[in-house]
Order: sequence, then structure tokens, then C-alpha cells
Amino acid sequence: MRQRIIVCPVIQNEGEFLLCKMASDRGVFPGQWALPGGGIEPEETMESALRREIREELGTELNITEIKPWAFRDDIRTKTYPDGTTEDIYMIYLIFDCISTNRTITFNEEFQDILWASPDILKNIDLNEATKITFAQKGILKDFT
Repeated sequence: MRQRIIVCPVIQNEGEFLLCKMASDRGVFPGQWALPGGGIEPEETMESALRREIREELGTELNITEIKPWAFRDDIRTKTYPDGTTEDIYMIYLIFDCISTNRTITFNEEFQDILWASPDILKNIDLNEATKITFAQKGILKDFT
């Protein structure tokens, strides 16, 4: 089983969190709302990988002014590729609290849409399991079990 170290930004702007709707034909959580992020490449530090993933997935105009390591955890997920093949991956998540000063996003083909969500609507949208766990650990989703 392959192992991946994933950097995951929890991006806030004016009390709302940035969520990305995953493409329906690929990824670990196809078609669900998720936090952005991705794998650390060889020779990258955690912060440089985080900044690269933000640029690649969300564009160069999103201005991140704060990055603070927050938590880590692991699990095993099944990733689906565009050709329909799947792979089990042991994932280690490094989660960061991030603050943005704007909402200028140009998302890539990994996503169908983006949403800035206030804490009170998070329980009413189709969040993937990993994102639910993150918001529950932050005390934002209190009813998630």
C-alpha cells in the first residue's frame, strides 16, 4: 500500500471556510465538498507544499496571510482515478489553519465548484468524512459522530 503525506489548509475569510466540491470522476471523495490540499513532493517542506497546493488548486490571486500548523491524523482511503481504476492509500494529514484576505479563486479541474461556508451551514452540505472529522475536531460540527 502506498503512503502519502497530505497538507490540508483550513482557509478562513471573515468567519467563513473555503470548501471545494470534488470532481465526480476522481479523487478520494468524488463529488463531495472537501477542504483543498494534496501531497508533499520530494524536497518540499510542509509550508512550501501547502503554498504550492493552494496555488495549483485555487490560483495565484488568493492571498494567504497566516499559516499555522493545527493538527495531524491518519487513515486509509481509496482513491479513484479518471480512468476508473482505484488504489488504497495510507494517508497522513497535516492540517493547517490559514487566513485569507480575499476570496479570489481560480480553481483547477480537480474541483467542480467552490463555496465559502459559515459554520452554521456546514452540517447541511455533503461534506466528505475527512472534512467532517476536521470540523468536529475544531468544535464546529458538534453533532457529527
